[in-house]
Amino acid sequence: MRSRPGMSARRARSTMSSLARAAAIVVALATVTPSASAERLGIGRVPSPAEIAGWDIDARPDGHGLPRGQGTVAQGLKLYDSLCASCHGDFGEAVGRNPELAGGIGSLTGPDPRRTIGSYWPYAATLFDYLRRAMPFGDAQSLEIDELYALTAYTLFLNDLLPTDGRLDQDSIHRLKMPNADGFVSPDPRPEFPPKAPCMTNCTSEIRIHSRARTSDGAGGQAR
Repeated sequence: MRSRPGMSARRARSTMSSLARAAAIVVALATVTPSASAERLGIGRVPSPAEIAGWDIDARPDGHGLPRGQGTVAQGLKLYDSLCASCHGDFGEAVGRNPELAGGIGSLTGPDPRRTIGSYWPYAATLFDYLRRAMPFGDAQSLEIDELYALTAYTLFLNDLLPTDGRLDQDSIHRLKMPNADGFVSPDPRPEFPPKAPCMTNCTSEIRIHSRARTSDGAGGQAR
């Protein structure tokens, strides 16, 4: 490597040495697998089972992922009065601009739709999931599992979906049919199966050629 005009030989050798070290580092990193790189460089670690359990809290519509527990409407009433009524009203009617929780069943197709737990929410299991993740506002994920089942039961009671002595657990909650369970799926007018067996061979009785493509000779004229 020749040094540029005005660059000393010592500086040129230093530049060459720096480039050589950088190239060596690039080659070394390219040959290290991600896991080996993490161990060598101290980047991250494998999460513990307890940490994974803390993140893996989703509950699906079919009840998969629901934790074991139970709660009653009566228990949920006490929790609701102390934790929820200040925002959502004593009977789920809402306070101020906070969302209402009860009523509105059958209103979604009308001129004044009301999106509540009873009118809009499709699955009770995912209602539990939402309460577990996000409520009460400002203190999310602070409730015990049984308290969450009780609150879910009470909000369903406010929508006439559970009786006064109602009770929910991990087995009964996903079996509860919500009024809008089918409201997120539009009817498909297409038949599930073809009206008749499709033709697979000799489907066209006659082939007629109506015209032929013309090609250009490259000079604007038509090729012969």
